[in-house]
Amino acid sequence: MTSQITLFVNPTAGRGRGAGAAQPAADALREAGFAVRTVVGTDAADALVRAREAVDAGTGALIAVGGDGMTSLALQAVAGTDTPLGVVAVGTGNDFARATGLPVRQPAKAGRLIGEALKGGHVRTLDLGRAGEHWFGSVLASGFDSRVNDRGNRMRWPAGRLKYDLAILAELAAFRPIPYRLTLDDGEPREIEATLVAVGNGPSYGGGMRICHGAEMDDGLLDVTVVGECSRGALLRVFPRVYKGTHLSHPSVTTHRARKVTLEAANVTGYADGERLGALPLTAEVVPGAVRLLVRE
Repeated sequence: MTSQITLFVNPTAGRGRGAGAAQPAADALREAGFAVRTVVGTDAADALVRAREAVDAGTGALIAVGGDGMTSLALQAVAGTDTPLGVVAVGTGNDFARATGLPVRQPAKAGRLIGEALKGGHVRTLDLGRAGEHWFGSVLASGFDSRVNDRGNRMRWPAGRLKYDLAILAELAAFRPIPYRLTLDDGEPREIEATLVAVGNGPSYGGGMRICHGAEMDDGLLDVTVVGECSRGALLRVFPRVYKGTHLSHPSVTTHRARKVTLEAANVTGYADGERLGALPLTAEVVPGAVRLLVRE
């Protein structure tokens, strides 16, 4: 193992927490005896190029400092390689860190954990989902939730979570069930009417919404949650239950597990780990053991 490791930093994560988190994490890693190099790109594309260069050059680990967006970007660089991934979660949602039991908004503690994991060889080999060339660790979303994302991304005001609350209200007013074609593995396509279809390698998205509650990140399967056709009132009643995962018992909700999932629907965008993938159709496949995550013993 090389003692040279790379901090991959999003300075704007968590309303500026990313910049503040990099220093205590780096200090903890240097105290553990590692030489720390920091990579900050001018934008996401440039940052990914720099991260891949670090991986190709043999860095001992790539440490994502930021939120789920930064972790997602780091996954694009390390997936399918032997380079371990560390996560210093200081973003708004931090779903990947929560699902894997890592510290949240405690950069010094996260840095110490990563240092100990590197010294002790403590890694957890996890599956990832893959849609085209894009890797994802948590959830691929489509339908009502992705339309909320679309609308929120178009809005210039207000900022933060309020923007997405308003986007939810606007989408509720306009919502109609979506005709999907859903194919699991190599089975026959199913024609369904649905509010949304989520494909989870992990259990949650959106800062703790456990849409694929019970999903395991090392079982070689994707969990599929289908919220079927329901009224606006039913959707308003069901949606808050997502935070505890109790929505899965609602009669409008069905679940499946598969190694490959194809989603087809008109005028629907797919988002994976919060990142826009583009319009459906999309096929997601699980790739077992695709990433080596640095974890506590």
